[in-house]
Amino acid sequence: MGKCIVVEGRADKMRLIPLLAEEVTIICTNGTISEVNLIELLEDYEHYEIVTMFDADKNGEKLRKLMNRAFPEVTQLIIPREYVEVEKTPKHILQNLLIQAKFLIKEG
Repeated sequence: MGKCIVVEGRADKMRLIPLLAEEVTIICTNGTISEVNLIELLEDYEHYEIVTMFDADKNGEKLRKLMNRAFPEVTQLIIPREYVEVEKTPKHILQNLLIQAKFLIKEG
């Protein structure tokens, strides 16, 4: 089974790629998305272990609620509110979140 991380945008994806020490598919929702579009976006990854990492803002909260409805089994990693955005969160915080979700991360 593969692993998949769902993020809001390309900057979030680019922030996570250098931290991961294993093959992980990272999918961008590109902001707000409908439930139908979300299901279509993740259709090919339903057999993967799916984890989300959305910003700690209004749009991120909407996406978390949408994911809870459409994919209640998904693990949702929460960015601390003081950093607001995935791309602005310090590497060590992101690494700790990824480790908690059982991802292999690069040292350093």
